[in-house]
Amino acid sequence: MQTLKECCADIGTINVRMRELVQARLDSLTKPPGSLGRLEELAKQLAEIQNTEFPRAAKKLVLVMAADHGICEEGVSAYPSAVTAQMVRNFSTGGAAINVLVRHASANVLVVDMGVAGPIDGNGHLDRRIADGTRNFLHGEAMSQEQALRCLETGISIAEEAAANQIDLIAGGDMGIGNTTSSSVITALVTRSSPEQVVGRGTGIGDDGLERKRRVVTEAIRLHSGWQDGVDLLRRVGGFEIGGLAGLMLGAARHRIPIILDGFIATAAALIAAEICPLTKFYMIAAHCSAEPGHVAAQQHLGLEPLLRWNMRLGEGTGAALVFPLIEAACKILAEMATFQSAAVSGRLA
Repeated sequence: MQTLKECCADIGTINVRMRELVQARLDSLTKPPGSLGRLEELAKQLAEIQNTEFPRAAKKLVLVMAADHGICEEGVSAYPSAVTAQMVRNFSTGGAAINVLVRHASANVLVVDMGVAGPIDGNGHLDRRIADGTRNFLHGEAMSQEQALRCLETGISIAEEAAANQIDLIAGGDMGIGNTTSSSVITALVTRSSPEQVVGRGTGIGDDGLERKRRVVTEAIRLHSGWQDGVDLLRRVGGFEIGGLAGLMLGAARHRIPIILDGFIATAAALIAAEICPLTKFYMIAAHCSAEPGHVAAQQHLGLEPLLRWNMRLGEGTGAALVFPLIEAACKILAEMATFQSAAVSGRLA
C-alpha cells in the first residue's frame, strides 16, 4: 500500500498546454466557435487532467464509502445510526438510487465499509473497516492519528486498483448517518464560514433539530479551531468514509484520473484532500450543487463551478453518476465530430 507521503509526492500539475490544443480542435469542428458552451470547457478540462488531446470516459466507477459517526449521540439526524448498515445492504443488492443511476450511465459501483457500526448482512461490499464508527467529537477527537492515516491510505489503495483496471472517471459517494454534521464542521473550519452558512437539514430534520445541529457545529468549531493540517482536521472531526474519500481523490489525482465530486460530504472530503495536497483540486469536477448550504461554501473555496443545480441532497454518488453521460459526451465531441476540412464544409468567413 502506498503511503500518504509517497502519493502526495507523485501528484503532478495538469497539462495546461492541452487546453490550447483542444481549443484549436474544437474551433476546427463543424460548429460556430464556442457554441457547445460548458461542454467545450469540460472537454478542455478533461484533456488537461488526462494529458491527452482525446480524453476518455468509457470506464466509470463510483466508490460508495460508508461509516458511522459518534456525533449522532447529539441527536443531529432524523434517522438512527442503524440505517447506515441497512443502506449498505441495499446498495449491495442493487436497490438504491445510486444503483439505478450507475446502470443508467453504464458505470459500475463498489461499496466500501470503512467503519459501519452494525453488522452488515451479505458480502456484496468491500470490507475495509477502521473501527465501529468514530467517536463523538464534542468529547475529544473523532479518531486517532493512526486511524486517520489508515482511512486516507485505504482510499489511495482503492484508487491504485482503479488505475490498474484503467478506470477513466472516478466518483466518490457516501453513506453515514450524521456525516452532514461532520462535513459542516470541516467546511466551516476550512472556509471560515459561520454555522448558519454551512448547516443544513441533512436527512430532513425539523426546525428544532436544525437548531440543535447548529449548536453542535458551533461548539465543535470552538473546540477544534486549533487544527493544523488536513490530516489533523480529519482526525479531529472527520468520518472514516470522509477520510477514505479524501484518500481516493489523492490517489486518483496521482494517476491523472478525473475526480467527479458528488454532494456535500464528498466535497467536504475534497476540502481535506486539497488541504493535504493543493494540486488535487485541479483534478476535480463538481457534478452538482446540492440543497445543503455548506456545499456552496465548499465549492467556492475549491474554485469549482457545478454542472447541475437540481437541489439534490441524497449523496451516495447519485449526482456524480447523473453527469457521467455529459462527461462522456464531451469526450465524444472531440473524437467523433467532423472538422470543416474533413466534411468539406465552408468555414467562417474572416
